[in-house]
Amino acid sequence: MYSANKYPLIRLLLAGIILFSCKGKGQPPDTVAADPAELQQKISSFLRFQLDQAVANSGRLPDSAGVLAFPELLRDFYKMRADTAFWSRDMKWENRADSLWQFIREAKLFGLYPEDYFYTPLTQIRDTILADSTGKSDRRDARWWGLADLYSTDAIFRLIKDVKLGRLPFDSVTLRKDTLLTDSFLISQVNLLEKQGIRALIKNLEPGIAGYRQLKEALPSFLARARFAVYTKLPFPMKDTRQFNRLLQKRLFEEGLVSQDSIALDSANLAAAVKKFQQINNITVDGKAGEGTVRMLNLDDRERFARIAISLDKYKQFPVKMPDRYILVNTSGNYMELTDSGVVKIRSRVITGKPKTRTPLLNSAIYALITYPQWVPPASIIEKEILPAVKRNPGYLAKKGFSLLDKDGNEVDPYTVDWSKYKKSIPYRVVQGSGDANALGIMKFVFENKFAVYLHDTNQRYLFANAMRSLSHGCVRVQEWDKLAWDLLKSDSVLNGGKGVARTDSVKYWLKHKQKRTISLRNRVPVFLRYFTCEGQKGNLVFYDDVYGDDRFLRERYFRNK
Repeated sequence: MYSANKYPLIRLLLAGIILFSCKGKGQPPDTVAADPAELQQKISSFLRFQLDQAVANSGRLPDSAGVLAFPELLRDFYKMRADTAFWSRDMKWENRADSLWQFIREAKLFGLYPEDYFYTPLTQIRDTILADSTGKSDRRDARWWGLADLYSTDAIFRLIKDVKLGRLPFDSVTLRKDTLLTDSFLISQVNLLEKQGIRALIKNLEPGIAGYRQLKEALPSFLARARFAVYTKLPFPMKDTRQFNRLLQKRLFEEGLVSQDSIALDSANLAAAVKKFQQINNITVDGKAGEGTVRMLNLDDRERFARIAISLDKYKQFPVKMPDRYILVNTSGNYMELTDSGVVKIRSRVITGKPKTRTPLLNSAIYALITYPQWVPPASIIEKEILPAVKRNPGYLAKKGFSLLDKDGNEVDPYTVDWSKYKKSIPYRVVQGSGDANALGIMKFVFENKFAVYLHDTNQRYLFANAMRSLSHGCVRVQEWDKLAWDLLKSDSVLNGGKGVARTDSVKYWLKHKQKRTISLRNRVPVFLRYFTCEGQKGNLVFYDDVYGDDRFLRERYFRNK
């Protein structure tokens, strides 16, 4: 049972909402009714007045800390009902009101925050009315029933929007067609409550993509053991090493990895505790509290839940109906999945872009494979890496297997070029020829995009053993490139009656003889490059490093003070 004395923050909120005492001291006399019939009339008057004021004041209710998100929609909704209460009747809650309150109380199971849906004032109003078991005062006060109705209706509108579309902004990778919910849709959903209940209503609004479902299935076990306390934050970088180590030890103590935090540990024991933390979190184990380790140490359960909420909302940006076959690359988790008819057929480690040359978010479709491809570095790599290197030593190009070509395709000797006069771009093409030493390896998967990135093999396959694999210039290196290639080719052939343009045996021949060939796919395979810092795996949550800082930005922008 709620207790205002138990929760001091709630007491402050209640003071702002102006919730009067059970005996009705200070209440305007015209809000207390003599009987249920009069109460309905007073509730209607109260609703009309409150909504007129809210519309005129950007959703803010008079004499209340509550701010409605949909004031005009609420006014239209209640006009349709002749300003009668929707959630109560004859001084009793409707069943749907109880169900909604229960749902809001458990909103974290859906990656939502109860406080976003008036949980505190609704709980106080319910407790106030329940405390008046005889119906002498509060049960006959239109103020309580009216406020509860407004809060509840606004809350259900928010829930419908947040469950269906999420709380993140729609951007260039959003693939939903219904990014704006109409008033008629919202009202129609609320009217369905009488027939199907809140649980069924919400279920019909949720995304169908497997990643969303798996993440949500892992939420109950996380919430059961989560500690939403405030833990020590580690600044990075920090010049005062001694102070940093004190804070580090305190944070490790909070994790249960050291036995005490009052007596400073020596460097060996501190490093051993850091290694334990790194092993638990599947990050590079070196005993050093570097930037990546500090990011993970700063990821407490409050931050983890925010990551979960953000990730669930990211799934809401996918199409309502996903393609039968598609490829998803998670650039935070550094893995790729090929899904066919809802089943993951291939899961592979990948290497993605470094924070300075990050892999972009995009939607596209693979339309061709290239065996033994050439690599033409994009302008950004030429400016930042190749040009500075050849200025120091023109022999750099030969060492890396690059050829320098003029506009007519003729090879140019880099020692004959005056590199000092070039600052950013150069009037030449830099090409790395086909071969086992090529940065793209022996297979490239091509899809249209403005970033000049693609999936490909690599000549540095040993890097797949790394826990931290944000190492590329932006392209996605695929460990299981061969499994992906054979599956794409086989499926393309089957879909074309066994007469597909791409034949596996021909590709194997070209690879064996190191020949450059382009194999077109008649049936393009959608590919989504995304960034999820957590996911559900067999009922458990797995968290990845927010190496690009995307979720940290979204947390500050949309979930501040949560």
